[in-house]
Amino acid sequence: MEAIAALLSERGIALTLFEFAYMASRRQGGAKRPPPKAEKLIPEFQDVVSAVASEIDRQKLFIGGKSMGGRVASMLADELYEQNAISGLVCLGYPFHAPGTPDKLRTEHLTELRCPALIVQGERDPFGSRDEIEKIRLSKQITFAWMSDGDHDFGPRGNSGFTRKGNLAAAADAVAAFIAKHSGPR
Repeated sequence: MEAIAALLSERGIALTLFEFAYMASRRQGGAKRPPPKAEKLIPEFQDVVSAVASEIDRQKLFIGGKSMGGRVASMLADELYEQNAISGLVCLGYPFHAPGTPDKLRTEHLTELRCPALIVQGERDPFGSRDEIEKIRLSKQITFAWMSDGDHDFGPRGNSGFTRKGNLAAAADAVAAFIAKHSGPR
């Protein structure tokens, strides 16, 4: 996230990064338990959105995150969009399913999503590859930016001819273009 945040900053996009409490605890030497269910993280995410919204004036707000953060943001997106609190959703490496379980999708809420959304996904992401995702019914409000030969962190295989640096730059360009497109009046 820090690398993509730096690239977005270079493109004139201000970000507020935060870490869910369970992740901060892990990083500080706490127990490595499985993450809580995404639904349990919604209040924590909502608190951050409220705090950020109270600090900005007349700027368009987009929510999103990497992996679980994007999933949680996507669960809040329609509610916040209908309240005119946000202009869109950006998910980086959305976890469509756990690795190895493509039949257990986490997409029910994405089928009728009304909020404009961009999902930046590695073509061979084990949480949802391009081949898998193109077979799933999703809202027409969702657009994709595919990172060439990318994994969950957009890293390509060594012999692919692509680089992580190139994929991260392409991801930042896609996010910047999406934000520019959806920053005007509704």
